[in-house]
Amino acid sequence: MAKRRSRLSRHTERKTKQNLVLSLFGIAVVIFIVFKLGIPLLVNFSLFIANQKDKTDTTQQVNNPSFIPPPVLNPLPVATNSAKVSVSGIGSPNQTVRVYVNGDLADEVSTKKDGSFSSIQDIKKGPNSIKAKSEQKGKTSGFSNTVTVNYIDTKPTMELTSPSDGQSFSKENNKASVTGKVSAGARITVNGFWAIVDENSNFSYNLSLQSGENQIKVIATDEAGNTTEREIKVTYNP
Repeated sequence: MAKRRSRLSRHTERKTKQNLVLSLFGIAVVIFIVFKLGIPLLVNFSLFIANQKDKTDTTQQVNNPSFIPPPVLNPLPVATNSAKVSVSGIGSPNQTVRVYVNGDLADEVSTKKDGSFSSIQDIKKGPNSIKAKSEQKGKTSGFSNTVTVNYIDTKPTMELTSPSDGQSFSKENNKASVTGKVSAGARITVNGFWAIVDENSNFSYNLSLQSGENQIKVIATDEAGNTTEREIKVTYNP
């Protein structure tokens, strides 16, 4: 009788351990599935709900008779050397577009049949921000995207350190090392070839020389298109 109970106890214990192991394995599988599939699904579901809300809000705005979509301005160059810029963009047909320069109302123009518009604007030295609003039937839109342009009217500085004007080269020395320093952000060409400009605005270029007199023309150009030029002559006698 005691032996039978002992065997029964051992059998029950084994079953309990097996059930425990299977339960732990099941929990591990569930955790794995949640992290691998559940979280992405939850994230995607949340994004789906958010997108649906945005679409609903947008639809409500479009269907709202008081809603006027703002115009969209075309990009402008990062910098210019002109005191005037052409501001253009797209809106809806038969609208009035108000153009603001640095926060001040600068112009009012009408859109064409295709919704396009343009306006020539005076800008100040330095950075300028430009945006616009649309108006139609007494209703006004919010502001458009903002475009910026930097007005620079000064030429870049340039110092040519070598070679010197009138310098002579001979025999195997048939290359002139053209070096110097330029104002930050400017680019350098030597006889039409791009020179290397390092992080300290020092430039260099090795120019091959022809027999006799060689003219070297160095041009510095800043981001607005302003240029500074320097010309020298050197002689090469093989």
